Amino acid sequence: MTNAATLTGKFFIAGERRGSGEVFHAYDPAAGASIDDIGFFSASDEHLNEACAAAEAAAIAYADLPLETRAAFLDAIAANIEGLGDTVIERAARESGLPVARITGERGRTCGQLRLFASEVRDGQWLKLRIDHADPARTPPKPDLRLRMVPLGPVAVFGASNFPLAFSTAGGDTASALAAGCPVVVKGHPAHPGTSELIAGAIMQAASDTGVPAGVFSLLSGTGHSIGAALVADPRIQAVGFTGSRTGGEALMRIAAARIQPIPVFAEMSAINPVILLPAALSARGKALAAGFIGSLTVGSGQFCTNPGLLLAIEGPELDAFLAEAGQAVEAQAPQTMLTAGIHAAYEKGSAALAATAEVKTIARGVHPTGPHEGRAVLFSVGAQDWLSNGELRHEVFGAASIVVRCADRAEMLDVLARLEGQLTATLHMDDADLDDARALLPVLERRVGRILANGWPTGVEVGHAINHGGPYPATSDGRTTSVGTLAIDRFLRPVSYQDLPSALLPAVLREGGQTGTVTRIDGVWTS
Repeated sequence: MTNAATLTGKFFIAGERRGSGEVFHAYDPAAGASIDDIGFFSASDEHLNEACAAAEAAAIAYADLPLETRAAFLDAIAANIEGLGDTVIERAARESGLPVARITGERGRTCGQLRLFASEVRDGQWLKLRIDHADPARTPPKPDLRLRMVPLGPVAVFGASNFPLAFSTAGGDTASALAAGCPVVVKGHPAHPGTSELIAGAIMQAASDTGVPAGVFSLLSGTGHSIGAALVADPRIQAVGFTGSRTGGEALMRIAAARIQPIPVFAEMSAINPVILLPAALSARGKALAAGFIGSLTVGSGQFCTNPGLLLAIEGPELDAFLAEAGQAVEAQAPQTMLTAGIHAAYEKGSAALAATAEVKTIARGVHPTGPHEGRAVLFSVGAQDWLSNGELRHEVFGAASIVVRCADRAEMLDVLARLEGQLTATLHMDDADLDDARALLPVLERRVGRILANGWPTGVEVGHAINHGGPYPATSDGRTTSVGTLAIDRFLRPVSYQDLPSALLPAVLREGGQTGTVTRIDGVWTS
């Protein structure tokens, strides 16, 4: 057996390394050159068919495994990823241009969320068990009804460019789908094929060690869009998890909707995540707010889905002072390598378009780049009425670029917020004297965003039970769901009721007394 930490350039189908024919190479964005140590094979339509067939064949057996086995599988994946040591850290850093420290932290998040979902599987509350006992004396007679959640079936997951570990091969979509009992077919991101292969090897070793069917996981590689489109169109795939551009997410949504059997696409796409500086807070701590804002804007070269691409504040000397401080902070920012040549080119095009817009003022730019694919931070400002009249200013520029919208008063600030598209986050910076303003803004924000922060910065996402990393369209394709935290498991489940079935045919958890340790709603009353 090939060592899990050894790269072969092959992808995985149901536990087997596969690959032949056309190859592509990884790319080092910091060096601006291909990584020619190994070629990676591109999956064909035949390989895709095999992977989907294996996932379909494994679906029932995997769903029927004891929950403890499923949880042990997730725990084993986390342990195996940690067992890859520096090999996966160094490869991911090289393929993404992200610092080793950032990748190290991301590995911790990846393994932490796998273990969190293992704990969630064991807990069993996600089954949402309900039992309504029969009452034959009622007119008409009341039937016996019992309900549980069941897995949807095979899920297609697309690796994300900006998180080569936490949102990719073994990231949140894969972890939550596996926790729900769904086999997963991953379309690896072509920007980090070596990282994907290493992680896939860790997953397949975990499946072998815990007795999970091999078809529960496959990894398909390739550089074009055709393999991903064919994956979503395959009738055996029952749901899609995607993190990426709005263009890419909407393309997958159209394919999924055009199927004979349409399926849900859970896509996280585009957000500019407004930050709102309320007057008392801006007056009391404008300098600190400027430093915090630029720090959040530029972390990771601005390549976070929660990057603060919009800031709102009321005109006045306090805002002028804030802009001066923020501008100085931007001018001191060294350029940072962006994830891919394509992302860098799109950032340059988007920021240049903003700079060329007549009503937009360029406040400051960062240090001029000297290396390939380096993003240069930039800060703009615009009046609220100009922002309202120009829809192009509401689009995301993925990178360290942000627009400050100067509002005349709270009413104009409300007008701006009411015109926003759906967002992942909104942040309120406020002091006690700002509570009335904040109270007026909250109802609008609740309709526009998935997470509201107070006196913080949106670029940190806590993985837990109460987190929502989602938002109304186009932040996500379905604002009722989250891609981070334990509620993400709900995306890949659906309810099934059993009416008047003999006890011998019922799932064990729905038989009398079979709900040990799990909260159940019995005859309308929650009990454990």
